[in-house]
Amino acid sequence: MIDEARSQIRQRNCVLVDGLCRLALVAVAIAVWLAASIAQGGSIAVAAEVNAIGIPAPVGFADIVELVKPAVVGVQVKIEGVTTSEEPQQEAPPSHRSPLDRFFRHFGTPMPDAPVPKSGFALGSGFFISSDGYVVTNNHVVANGVSFEVTIDSGKTYQAKVIGTDPQTDLALIKVSVPTDFPYVRLAADLPRIGDWVLAVGNPFGLGGTVTAGIVSARGRDIGAGPYEDFIQIDAPVNKGNSGGPTFNVRGEVIGVNTAIFSPSGGSVGIAFDIPAENVRLIVQQLKDKGHVTRGWIGVQIQPVTPTIAEAVGLKNPTGALVDQVEPASPAARSGIETGDVITSVNGEAVTDSRDLARKTAALVPGSATTVGVFRAGQERTIMVTAGELPARTVEAKVADQGAASEAPSLGVTLAPARAVPAAGDRGVVITEIDPTGHAAESGLQTGDVIIEVDNQAVNTPADVRKIIEEARSQSKRAILLRIKRGEAMTFVGIPVG
Repeated sequence: MIDEARSQIRQRNCVLVDGLCRLALVAVAIAVWLAASIAQGGSIAVAAEVNAIGIPAPVGFADIVELVKPAVVGVQVKIEGVTTSEEPQQEAPPSHRSPLDRFFRHFGTPMPDAPVPKSGFALGSGFFISSDGYVVTNNHVVANGVSFEVTIDSGKTYQAKVIGTDPQTDLALIKVSVPTDFPYVRLAADLPRIGDWVLAVGNPFGLGGTVTAGIVSARGRDIGAGPYEDFIQIDAPVNKGNSGGPTFNVRGEVIGVNTAIFSPSGGSVGIAFDIPAENVRLIVQQLKDKGHVTRGWIGVQIQPVTPTIAEAVGLKNPTGALVDQVEPASPAARSGIETGDVITSVNGEAVTDSRDLARKTAALVPGSATTVGVFRAGQERTIMVTAGELPARTVEAKVADQGAASEAPSLGVTLAPARAVPAAGDRGVVITEIDPTGHAAESGLQTGDVIIEVDNQAVNTPADVRKIIEEARSQSKRAILLRIKRGEAMTFVGIPVG
């Protein structure tokens, strides 16, 4: 039904655009006519008079909604044990909330890592992507569930099962297995433009089939929810229960999946975030085929290239991703990528920042030959890497011990040899004090950080650091690159020396 009507939607879109463009002129005409009528002292039957003079009615979204709404469903998830209530899950106590809880708690389910009640129901939304019953929704809607129900537009309810989930992107695929052809919608092939009209359809507060309208407010949003996020921001109102529902363009295609909102007040304030359709397509296909997601991996720990770091390594612009550690026996280690390299491209596509590199490497097929462009020692070079599969593991960082004061080079820090400070290690120098007005504090250095290298040269005493700084100044360098150890993690920090 939906596919057959797409040509009609395209024709109606032309009318929609033309109607919206004429709306302002129509409003002016009405205002002028009303003012003239009032000035003449006549009584006004506005609707009848407007119809009489042939002013066209504003064009809405009813035709699009009529076609796509049957493919949108409500999702109800039973959490853990037997429940005696149909209320949504309780929010986590404030002392246990994640910093991102402000985005997710208003969608009717707690963050996946938040404490979960012993029993309860979670409400969300979803949409059919095929006639045989596959439904896309959010992972945080179905997380910790023991049974799942899907309610279609007619009010009929079906049991569903989880096919696969991907917590990293907060997507899930569930399926209704009945001998029925369900109406379904397609994912958009093109990226939306900022300012495009969009329609959000979902199940807010359990009120299934609710439609709201707005525009695309921004693209490429990073709200700190995960390493692969690239959210579309919309201002169509979405609320508790909209999570997992679709956002449509005016062609009736899904541009994204409603996933998070920003709401200091608890209700919609016109800031919502969607997982883009292009990401949904890749993840859902893997969930359908394998029940899980396989991601590419090259084995580097990376960080953003700040303007100061770019200055320190000789890059013209602060783009790419700085390698702060190469994991042993990883594809990157085997292929010759080194700590301090700036990765600038993957398979010929420019890397804009560290998150862009994370998304690009995740999209690699394990075992595939990959060309990685790096900037090293002032030169661009290309390295061939055979991508691996991202292993599942968790790395915990520990807080570094702080030592006593010793010497103070001219960066606004007090340093001591690492071997002289308990638990600091046997190489490098430890920052024991920081001048809050100096370059070190501005660059994010902390007491307890261990400086391992300065401009790719190993240091073990404060004198080593001072010597390299003086050499950099004699060469008219305005910034240097420090490699530091913070807890168990290695990272780079660019710092001005002018």
